[in-house]
Amino acid sequence: MVSIIGLVLGLGLLIYTAMRGVNLFIAAPVCALLVALTSGLNIFPDETGVSFVTSYMDGFASFVAAWFFMFLLGSLFGKFMEDTGAADSIAHWIVSKIGKKHAVLAVVLSCALLTYGGVSLFVAAFSVYPLALSLFKDANLPRRFIPAALAFGSVTFTMTSAGSPEIQNWIPIKYLGTSPFAAWEVSLVVAVFMATFGYWWLTKMIKKAVNHGEEFDVRADDPVNEERSLPHPVTGVIPLAIVLLLSFLFHDSLQQYALILALLSGVLSIVAMNWKYFRNMQTAISHGTTGALVAIGNTAAVVGFGSIAKQSEGFAYAVELMTSLPGNELIGAAVAVSVIAGLTGSASGGQAIALPILAPHYTELGVAPSELHRIVSISSGALDSLPHNGYVVTTIRAICGETHQAAYGAMAAVTVVVPLLGLILAISLFSIF
Repeated sequence: MVSIIGLVLGLGLLIYTAMRGVNLFIAAPVCALLVALTSGLNIFPDETGVSFVTSYMDGFASFVAAWFFMFLLGSLFGKFMEDTGAADSIAHWIVSKIGKKHAVLAVVLSCALLTYGGVSLFVAAFSVYPLALSLFKDANLPRRFIPAALAFGSVTFTMTSAGSPEIQNWIPIKYLGTSPFAAWEVSLVVAVFMATFGYWWLTKMIKKAVNHGEEFDVRADDPVNEERSLPHPVTGVIPLAIVLLLSFLFHDSLQQYALILALLSGVLSIVAMNWKYFRNMQTAISHGTTGALVAIGNTAAVVGFGSIAKQSEGFAYAVELMTSLPGNELIGAAVAVSVIAGLTGSASGGQAIALPILAPHYTELGVAPSELHRIVSISSGALDSLPHNGYVVTTIRAICGETHQAAYGAMAAVTVVVPLLGLILAISLFSIF
């Protein structure tokens, strides 16, 4: 009982501190320590080798080891797009062709194209942010909605849909023997619903803010909007296309390492085509590397909290409870994966923990593996986007320079509420047909 209370308090405190803008390098370990103390976990290593310090740092370090090069190259890619003016050039071209009123659509579609092409969610945010900044500035839209636009195009109707190369659509294959296109008919209907309803809601929120007098606020550290010669828009589109193409071509053979090849090629292509347009390449590299370290550090700090949470007795009890819910099997699976993903702040984490238990249990009860695959995938992408989620923290704070108080409300609407509605729609369709 004490462990459950500690887990709830630790998670609640982490969410509260994230919303208040407390430094996550401090907040996440403190909240994890609270969970560890209430679960009887040793603070320092003993003869068993298991402790708060080792478990937290194992989670922290493993994330950095797995993602450092992707964060670094992704940050450099975005910074080079910004510094050379390539992002501005693409933004001006888009505005001239489709008008300022479609700036949000351009951002959402850019992220959707990259993520459905196999580019990591984090990298998509790094890559598209300079473009989003330019588009929102040209259209004079409140910049606090940029994180929501980036997230909506990345972690909703693309991340968990049939055919998506993102890991959230691939983890169930290992446990259910399905394919990435499992239940594609229902997935297509749900994806269209989430895309249309989510976009309508996002634009409605932005329009309401504009009607209340909000506009784009220029900051001291923004790219200088001086009169300068911009590169041709094609020189910005080609690097994005290279990243998309190479990540797609090598995804099956290299898995996530395909991103290293794709991003490195994208960075080099920007340098080759836009060399003369750099304002200050050394400064761009410095800012890019610093941004990458801050982003991956914030995310790793939250991952460390998840590592401690998973070792607590309260978490084990929650998993057991969630995976043995009575009633409709698809509803039970959806609730279990959603809650576990919310506790760990990770969609993939929620699946990896729940599926070894859910897959054999529900398939033995006669649930179609393809239906279970799609429900698990969609449900993992809802409560995972609570304020302490690594992607949420990185996108709002490290990439966009916003606060949770300003930006999270809109992000929660399109990344938590919209996927939950999509999940309800999916379960309803499976129940009817």
